[in-house]
Amino acid sequence: MQKKLILLSLIIGAVLMLGKFGAFLITSSNAILTDAAESIVNVLASSFAFYSVYLAAKPKDVNHPYGHGKVEFFSMFVEGILIIIAGLLISLKSVYNLFYPHAVKDLFDGIMIVAATGLVNFLLGHYLIAQSKKLNSITLYAEGKHLKVDSYSSAGLVCGLVLIYFTGIVYLDSVLSIVLGLYIIFSGYRLVRRSVGGLMDESDVETIKKVVEILNNNRHDAWIDIHNLRTQIYGNELHIDCHVTLPYYFDLNHVHEEISQIDSLVNQKGIGRTEFFIHPDPCLPKCCHYCRMKDCPVRSEEKRIDITWTMENVTRNHKHFE
Repeated sequence: MQKKLILLSLIIGAVLMLGKFGAFLITSSNAILTDAAESIVNVLASSFAFYSVYLAAKPKDVNHPYGHGKVEFFSMFVEGILIIIAGLLISLKSVYNLFYPHAVKDLFDGIMIVAATGLVNFLLGHYLIAQSKKLNSITLYAEGKHLKVDSYSSAGLVCGLVLIYFTGIVYLDSVLSIVLGLYIIFSGYRLVRRSVGGLMDESDVETIKKVVEILNNNRHDAWIDIHNLRTQIYGNELHIDCHVTLPYYFDLNHVHEEISQIDSLVNQKGIGRTEFFIHPDPCLPKCCHYCRMKDCPVRSEEKRIDITWTMENVTRNHKHFE
C-alpha cells in the first residue's frame, strides 16, 4: 500500500512539475520558477522515498534483527536536505533578480496553472498524511508534509502574483520569491531535525505519554512499578523496552502472564504495532510502602502512598523508591 501511494505521489509530482515549468515559460516569472524548482525536489524526494519504502518493507534478517525501517528516517533526512538546498538556490537567484530585474508577462495564465497545482498538492498531501497515521509510516508523513508545504507556498505565490498583476510592480516578483525560499528552508530544517532525532533514537514523548496513560488506566495491583521505559521507531514498528517490578514470590508462569498482559494491552489500545522487551524485577522491602498488592504474605509495612506513573518516573532507570 505504501509503495502504491509513493508511486502515485511520484507520478503526480512529475506532471505538476511540467505544468509549473510551462507556467514559467509563459510568464518568465522568477517566483513561478521558484515553485517549479521546488517541484524538481519533490520528484527526486519521491523517488528516494519509493526506494526507502521498498527497503523498509523487507523482513527482518540476521544482519537487521530490528528490520529495515530506519531507512525511512534517512529518506526524510535526504528529503529535508534537498528542500533546504532548493530554498537556498531560490533565495540567491531572487536576490540577484532584485538588482537585475526582468519583465514578466501573461501573469493571469500563470496564476491559474500555479493555483491548480497547489490545490492538487494540498489534497494529495492531506491524503498521504492521513494514510501515514493509519500505516504508521514516517516516509508517507514526510512526503505528505512536503506536498502540503509546497501547496502553502503555491498559495502565497498566487496571492503575490495577483498583487503584481494588479499593481504592475515587477520587483515584488523577486521579493515574493525570497520569502518563499526562506519558508522552504525552514520546512526542510524541520524535516531534517525530525529525521536526526529518529536516527539517534530520540524518545518519542507523545508515544511515551500514551503508553503511560494506557498503563495507568489498566493497572494491575501486581505491577508494583514500571521504570527504564524506552522507545525506538523502526519504520512502521514501535519497539519498547522497560523494567516491571513484580512480587518476588511469583513463579515463572505467573511472571510471564503479567508481562504478556502488558504487551497485549498496549498493542490493543491503538499505539500501533508494538514489540515489547520487558525485564521483570523482583520487589524489595522498600517497595512495600507504595505496593498495591492486597493480602501480601511478605509485606514488611503498610501501603502509605499511591504513586501515579508519569513520563518522568517511568523513564528513570530505578525503582520508584529510589
